[in-house]
Amino acid sequence: MPKAIKYVEKAVTVAANGAWLAFDKLNSIAPNASFTPKWSDKPLLKSYEKQKPPLGWPRTTDSLCPRCVPEIRQQILDGKLPHEVLLNEKIGEIKAQIIERDGKILMVKDCPIHGHFEDVMAIDTKFFRHLEEVFPGRDIRAHNDEKLHNHGTSTIKHGRGSVLTIDLTNRCNMMCDPCFMDANQVGFVHELQWDEIKTMLDNAISIKPRRQMSVQFSGGEPTLSPYFLDACSYARKVGYNSVQAASNGIEFAKSEEFCRQAAEAGLRYVYLQFDGIGNAANSHRKVGNLFDVKLKAIHNLHNAGVEIVPVTTIVNGINNEQVGRIIQFALDNPKTISFLSFQPVSFTGRDEEVTDERRAAQRYTLSHLAHDVKNQVGLGEPARDWFPISFMSTFSDWADLIHGPNADWGQLSCGCHPNCGIGTAMMIDKETKEAVPVPAFLKMEQFAKDVARINDAGRGRFLSVLGMALALMRNYDPFKSPTHFRMKDLMLKFDKSFGASKNADKKYGSVKGDRTLEDIERRRKDRWNFLFVAGMWFQDLFNYDFRRTEQCIIPYATQEGEISFCAYNTGVGWRNIIEKMHMTATLTKWYDEHGRHEIFAGGKNVGLEDTAHKLKLVQEHVNAHANTTLDELGIAKNAREEKIRARDAKLKQDAENARMAALYRKEILKESVPENGFVPLGNLVAPARRAEETKEAAEPVLGD
Repeated sequence: MPKAIKYVEKAVTVAANGAWLAFDKLNSIAPNASFTPKWSDKPLLKSYEKQKPPLGWPRTTDSLCPRCVPEIRQQILDGKLPHEVLLNEKIGEIKAQIIERDGKILMVKDCPIHGHFEDVMAIDTKFFRHLEEVFPGRDIRAHNDEKLHNHGTSTIKHGRGSVLTIDLTNRCNMMCDPCFMDANQVGFVHELQWDEIKTMLDNAISIKPRRQMSVQFSGGEPTLSPYFLDACSYARKVGYNSVQAASNGIEFAKSEEFCRQAAEAGLRYVYLQFDGIGNAANSHRKVGNLFDVKLKAIHNLHNAGVEIVPVTTIVNGINNEQVGRIIQFALDNPKTISFLSFQPVSFTGRDEEVTDERRAAQRYTLSHLAHDVKNQVGLGEPARDWFPISFMSTFSDWADLIHGPNADWGQLSCGCHPNCGIGTAMMIDKETKEAVPVPAFLKMEQFAKDVARINDAGRGRFLSVLGMALALMRNYDPFKSPTHFRMKDLMLKFDKSFGASKNADKKYGSVKGDRTLEDIERRRKDRWNFLFVAGMWFQDLFNYDFRRTEQCIIPYATQEGEISFCAYNTGVGWRNIIEKMHMTATLTKWYDEHGRHEIFAGGKNVGLEDTAHKLKLVQEHVNAHANTTLDELGIAKNAREEKIRARDAKLKQDAENARMAALYRKEILKESVPENGFVPLGNLVAPARRAEETKEAAEPVLGD
C-alpha cells in the first residue's frame, strides 16, 4: 500500500508541474508593487532588488591585522587612547584577498608592520562556490537604528538580526578552553542590573525592520544572574516569542524545579554546550562528570517543556570525530532533539594569541563539517544538501507577503553572509527512526526560485498560498522521501513552520509568548521531526571580513548599543572595552560583597541528586576514549598548554645560557666556577610545571 501511494503522489507532482507552468505565466503578468508593512518603514524587497556583497574569488575585502588590533585595544583599555577612535578611524584595518590554492579557499593578507598572514576558509571549492551561488541577497537595510547601530566600520547595516544576544554576566561556573569571552579571567565582574536589561530589551524592538526576533541570554553563565528568570519573563512580555539561554546546563541539571520556573517565565530554548558523547569527549572542559550533567539537563528541560539545542564547538584534534556521534544521538532521540548547532572554533578570547602551529592544526571550517557529516554518518552531499542559512530568507519573504501589511512583526530572517553559516535538514520518522536529508527528496534550489517568483508577483494570500502549494508539489520526489512520509505531511510541515493557514496556532499549538504546556505537547505529537543541522562559523582576527560583520544576524545588546557578534567577541574586541567601561566591581570587591560562587574545574564533579534520564545512547560512543591526535603530533591543545610550553622553553633557554656563560668563564676566562654553577635543566622546568598543575588543581576551590 505505501508504494502504491507513492505512485499516486508521483502522478500528482507531474500534474502540479503542468499547473505551475500555467499559474506562473499568468501570475507574472503585471506584478503588484511591494507593500510597506507596519513593522518596517521600507517596502518588502523583490528578489531582484536585493543587494549582495562581492562574492566569488579571487576577491578583495576589508580585514584586520591579528597583531595590530590587540595592541591598539590594549591602549584603549589602558586609557592611552579613547574608545571613540573605533568610531572615527579604521583601526588595525588592512586589505585581504580571498583566493584558491591547492584546492582550498584561503584568506591571505599583509600588514606593513607585522607581515604576512593566511588561513583556510574552505577545503572544498565546489562546496564554497555552491554556498555563494545560492545566496539570495541581503535583507531590508536597517533603519530607525541610529542610536543603537553606531560603531564605525563595525556597524551592522542590513536586516534586523535573528537572535538578539544579551550577556547577563561575565561570571561563569566553569573554566573552559576554548572560551571566546575569557570568562572568570579578566579581573572584574561585569553584570547587568535590572534597569539595564529592561532598557536593552525595550531599545531592541525600536529597530526596523521589526522582525520576529529571538532573544538569547548568555554570559558567562546566564543562570548565575539574579535576574535570569525576570529577564525571561520581561522578554516574553515585550513581544519576543522565542526566549533562549546559552548555557552549560549545570543549574538546569541540578534542579528540576529551576527548569520548571524557567519554562513558566517564558524560556523556550536552551542552547546547551555539548561537545561530544561521553565524559571523555568532554574532558577538555575539565569537569569530571560533564556528560552526565548534559544528559540530566536535557532530561529536566524537556520534561519542563523547554526545547534543547545542543551546541558543539568543533576543534580539529579535540572533538572533530564527535560530529557523527552527536548527529546519531539526535537521530536516536527524535522526540527530544530537533536542532543541532555546530560552531567551528574561533581563535579569540583565551585563544587570541594562538600559535601558527596550533591554529593550522586545529582550524575547522564549515566545509569540514559538511564532509564530516557525510563521512561519519553517511548522510548528505556537501554541495547538494547544505545551504547558507540565509537561503531560508526567500521563504521568510513569502511568509511576510501572506501575513500582510498589518502584521506587528516580520518573519524571522537569517540574512547573514553565505560564509557565516550553513544548514541542512533531515526528515526523521519518530516511530521508525528512518532519516532522509530533505534536499534528497525536495529540489531546494528550484523550489527557492519558484518561491522567489511568487514573492515578486506580490499577490494576495490566496494566490500566494496556491503558488506555494504547487511549487512544493512539483519539486517533491515521493520515491526518495522516507517510507511513511506523504505529500500531505510535507504540506502540513510547511504550514506548521510558516503559518500559511490562518488557524495554524490552534491546529499545531501556539509558539507565541502566551503558549501553554498544551501547545507544547500538541506540537511535539507530530510524527515527523524536521531535524535542522546548522553550522555557524564565527570570525577571528585571522579570517575577519567586514562584509560579514555589516550583515550580522546575531547582534549583542550592550550599554553602548547593538554590536555584531564577531565585532564584539573578535574583530576590534568591543567586549573587552565595554565590559571594562561598565564594570560592576573588581573581583575583590565583588567577593567581599557577594561571596564566591562555585566553580567546576580541574576535574571536579558537579553534585547531582541522580543521573536518571530516558535518552537513548550508543554505549560504544559513550565509552570511547578522548581524541589524542594533537598529543600524537606534539601540538598543544589549548592556550594554557601553549603558555606552559613557552615558559618551559624559556626556562630551558635561560638554563642553557647560564651553562654556556659558566663554561665561558671557566674555559676562556680561566675563572673558578663552582660545581653548582651548572644548573640542570630539569631543576628549573619541573618546579614550574608542578606549580601550574597545583594551580589547576586548586581552581575549583576558587568558587567554594
